[in-house]
Amino acid sequence: MQAMYALTQRFSSEFAVRPFVERYPQRVFAQFDRWTGDASPHVRRWCSEGVRPRLPWGARLHALIEDPSPIFPILEALKDDEELYVRRSVANTLNDIAKDHPDRVLEVLESWRHDATPGRDWVIRHAARSLVKQGDARALALLGFSKPKSLDAQLAIAPKRVSIGGAATLTLSLASRSRRAQPLMIDFVIHYRLANGERGPKVFKWTQREIPAGGSLTLTRSLSMKPTTTRVLRPGVHPVQVQINGVRLADASFRLIER
Repeated sequence: MQAMYALTQRFSSEFAVRPFVERYPQRVFAQFDRWTGDASPHVRRWCSEGVRPRLPWGARLHALIEDPSPIFPILEALKDDEELYVRRSVANTLNDIAKDHPDRVLEVLESWRHDATPGRDWVIRHAARSLVKQGDARALALLGFSKPKSLDAQLAIAPKRVSIGGAATLTLSLASRSRRAQPLMIDFVIHYRLANGERGPKVFKWTQREIPAGGSLTLTRSLSMKPTTTRVLRPGVHPVQVQINGVRLADASFRLIER
């Protein structure tokens, strides 16, 4: 642990510590609880990042996936850390836990709302991001968004045929019949074609806006269809849906074609 303490201040020990977390959890957590007050932000971040249950490219910590209770005292100690670098790790760890224990994470975030500083408010929003993308009503309410009322939405996509490597334009038209202004969190969902012929939905952030009482909005954005290292694009019809405050209100589609 002392060796990793020195190393994490030079690059990172978040992967190296994971076998120790699995084999000696009580000893590791006792040490991390002390090190949350360390002078080095690299060490403080390590205390959170090293125990992320689902750390990307790292071995999963199955005991903590099952019961994340030992992690929460660490996150509590670091939630108001002066370094965004550390607070980002706190948010990412909570986002990990929310994949298996959403209610427990929401309880923590709701308790943190009281007298939240701007820095802690950022942690809350970043920690809730996956739940928000899923349209979780409790997570959305935590951020000040409720089910949209008397809101008409239309989505258009142009062109209707897009070459792999090309781009399309999404145009969203909104009209409110409500007597009150409404804050809107707007996402969109693309249903990509998978290798087995099925479709897999992927939620993307669009924007946050407020629509006035009886008002209207028109929004546009470009949709790139360039292949990436993490996504293979396949020809065929791709449905697109607009999700507003967790509710899917409009849809359209385009056909992806070979170049």
